[in-house]
Amino acid sequence: MTNTTPAAAPQASRSARESESRVEAVSSPIVRVEALRKTYQTARGALNLFENLNLTILPGEMVAIVGQSGAGKSTLLHILGALDAPSAGTVYCASTNVASLSAREAAVFRNREIGYVWQFHYLLPEFTAQENVAMPLLARGMRKQEAMAIAADWLGQVDLEDRGSHRPGELSGGEQQRVALARALVNNPRLLLADEPTGDLDGVTAGRVFDLIERLHKSHGLTSILVTHNLELAGRCSRALRLEGGRLAPLPAAS
Repeated sequence: MTNTTPAAAPQASRSARESESRVEAVSSPIVRVEALRKTYQTARGALNLFENLNLTILPGEMVAIVGQSGAGKSTLLHILGALDAPSAGTVYCASTNVASLSAREAAVFRNREIGYVWQFHYLLPEFTAQENVAMPLLARGMRKQEAMAIAADWLGQVDLEDRGSHRPGELSGGEQQRVALARALVNNPRLLLADEPTGDLDGVTAGRVFDLIERLHKSHGLTSILVTHNLELAGRCSRALRLEGGRLAPLPAAS
């Protein structure tokens, strides 16, 4: 069982309080997308990736999005996380109109409200696992000693308490992705966006990482949106949606 360090205790308490408030607010969507359109200009003319796309997600849901490569799954996550802008439509994420944010406001929003996990871990190779997890806290201006203590606690939550001094190159693929997950959640975000988080892992390791995502999703009162090609993992989510032809539709349950 993970022991919470004194410096990490306020963080854990805040997470618990926020989890309670999230449960109380389940009737209000945390993600609301209406009539979303995303258009790219190409040499052959306009390419409409999304056309009248709608999406509503309630707090506490774990939603999978599946679809063919090039359907726009990653682009949708980028728009929700204020990494890209819609061409038209309404996009509210974590009670914020993300399309109206300036570049500086978007950076603050991402740091405080969104946790990202990508297919590749994007850990900084010259820093230890603990230092990588602490990076978002340091970016907020937290003192290094406090940030490192909280990072150590999070490494414990992903079962890597004994690997904090190791650099990414000294970790297995599954361990690297668990460090990336701890880094994504160290700021206690309201929303976890995961883009093929198990895509580079073998089947057994992918299952273990997904088990961990499920556990942290529940224990921290998260709302999670996962892009995946793995229909088995998608079936373990609250809902599964298919992105096709620029719109989302419920994925039929496996027979």
